[in-house]
Amino acid sequence: MSRFVSIIMLLFLILSSQTNSYAAENQSLDIKSEAAVLVDSETGAILYNKNSDEKLYPASLTKIATAIYSLENGNIDDVVTISPRAVKEEGTRVFLVEGERVPLKKLIQGMLINSGNDAAVAIAEHIDGSVEEFAVNINKYLREEVGVSNTNFTNPNGLFNENHYTTAKDLALITNYAKKNPVFTEIFGTKELPWSGESWETTLLTHHRLLKGEIPVEGITGGKTGFVDESKHTLATTAENDNLKLTAIVLKGDRSKDTYQDTEKLIEYGLKNFQHRVIKQNELFKMKDKEYYTKSDIVVTEHINGSKESVTDKGVLEVVNDGDVIQSIQLEVKEPKQVKGKVKKGKLLTSEESSVNIIYGIIVIAFAGLFLGVRKRLVKRQ
Repeated sequence: MSRFVSIIMLLFLILSSQTNSYAAENQSLDIKSEAAVLVDSETGAILYNKNSDEKLYPASLTKIATAIYSLENGNIDDVVTISPRAVKEEGTRVFLVEGERVPLKKLIQGMLINSGNDAAVAIAEHIDGSVEEFAVNINKYLREEVGVSNTNFTNPNGLFNENHYTTAKDLALITNYAKKNPVFTEIFGTKELPWSGESWETTLLTHHRLLKGEIPVEGITGGKTGFVDESKHTLATTAENDNLKLTAIVLKGDRSKDTYQDTEKLIEYGLKNFQHRVIKQNELFKMKDKEYYTKSDIVVTEHINGSKESVTDKGVLEVVNDGDVIQSIQLEVKEPKQVKGKVKKGKLLTSEESSVNIIYGIIVIAFAGLFLGVRKRLVKRQ
């Protein structure tokens, strides 16, 4: 019997360690900022979410949208003549001079790297003639081209206006869309840049402390800071390793320190705990009396210990992690066929559930083996 007890204790220890290690890795993050979201830049999977649909003031994170809008609607070699309005814009500047002629790309660099509000106004006036017309056009662009749903911008730089708002989720969409443009990606990841203007010669340094390396975090590829009194501190950051590319947005932090600590937690959580898996073309999924398939290979983001997958009645494959749907993929319906034998429908088992089932199976087999051994001994004694 002592051998029997030892086997059972060993099996339960194995089962306990499997379950607890998964739970420990999925503890909620202590994010202090009002809103935050962590998104897989390539698949769009939402890996962490805190109030990501809450409408908040973005401050200078607005300039991410201004940059990609101007890159897609202007020519980076265009030469822009600086207006009196641009020169007078308040806040952080690159000290442009009225009548100065500056290439559009250089203005975008000054806007993203040094957060130049004057450069942002010059860009808006060059692309659309006025800041007011720019606001109308960029909002239409963001809705139709990027797919935002809770964003309205009144200016190109993020200076406070009660009608100038967005959400963490929309900003992640905008950043991911912008990252597809190589010129944006280059500027967004620039740490320093020599600057020569009519009134100012210097070296521009990114304000983003993670990108600059002042706060050492592995894998940081780009970033933008923001602050006005009403928005408090905001931060956009991109990072990657060999497996993933991530976008982290943090809004309304009481202190700059909070937004950086929150971002560090998000990036490390994402890079450590998630990976990609490819669903092959024509792979079949069954739900009730229907079969669904994918037209092409699809990349999904899953937890390293496996994420749950299920198909809805409308043929949407949902990837679920820690109780939240992190990615949804519309499948194609296939005409039902008569299949011999029984087919398990509905829920797809995760690797975690499969491993638990195996362990339970081992326990059952152990019990059965011990029972048969005891029975044989009793028969022999008789």
